[in-house]
Amino acid sequence: MKKRSLNLTDELYQYMLDVSVREPELALELRTETAKMLAAALQSPPEESQFIVLILKLMNAKRIIEIGTFTGYTTLLMAMNMPSDGKIIACDVDDKWTNLGRKYWKRAEVEDRIDLRIAPAEETLRELIQTGHNNMFDFIFIDADKESYVKYYELATKLIRIGGIIAVDNVFWNGSVINELNHGSDVEAIREVNEMIYRDQRYSISMVPIGDGLTLAYRNK
Repeated sequence: MKKRSLNLTDELYQYMLDVSVREPELALELRTETAKMLAAALQSPPEESQFIVLILKLMNAKRIIEIGTFTGYTTLLMAMNMPSDGKIIACDVDDKWTNLGRKYWKRAEVEDRIDLRIAPAEETLRELIQTGHNNMFDFIFIDADKESYVKYYELATKLIRIGGIIAVDNVFWNGSVINELNHGSDVEAIREVNEMIYRDQRYSISMVPIGDGLTLAYRNK
C-alpha cells in the first residue's frame, strides 16, 4: 500500500495544534486580531510559522528576507526567535496591514530587528542585488502575490547564500495546481515556479504538506 501524508480531519488538526504549537501570548493576540479581518485568509497558520522558526533556529539564521508580510505574524515569531543582532527585511506594498504588526513588534521589543520596506518587493530585491547583497541571506520566505512568484524566486536565487534556504508558500494553492481546468494567472504562476524549483539542480528540495503547501529549497552551490 502506498503511503502518503494524512488527510487531516478537523479533530486531528486541532489535536496537532493542542499538543505541538507553543504560541507566545503576543503572537496569539496578533493572530486573533488578524482573524477578524476580511483578508484573514492571508494569515499563515500557526503550525507553519512555528515550523519556519524551527528551521531558522537550526540554521542560526541572522539575515532574512520576507516577501509578503501582511499583519506580521510570522515576522513577529521569526524576530522573537532570532539572535539579537539579526535582521529581517520585510517586504510589503501597503502599510494598512503591517501597521497592525508594528504594534506587536514594538510590544515584543523586536521592532529593531525588522526593516519594513513598503514598496513592490521586486524593487526591493533588485535594489539589494544592485547594492552588493548577493549571496548574503540565510533564509528567504516567499509569500506574496502569486503572479510574481517566478520573478521572486529568480531574484532570491541571487541573494541567498550557499547553505541558505528559500521557502515558497502556497505551492498547492488550495489544490488548484492539479486542476487541469484551472488556468488562472495565480495557479499557472505557482505551477511554473514549482516546476522551476524541481528542475533547479543547485538546490536540494522538499515540498512539505503543511498549511497550503511549503517548498524548501536548500542552496548547495
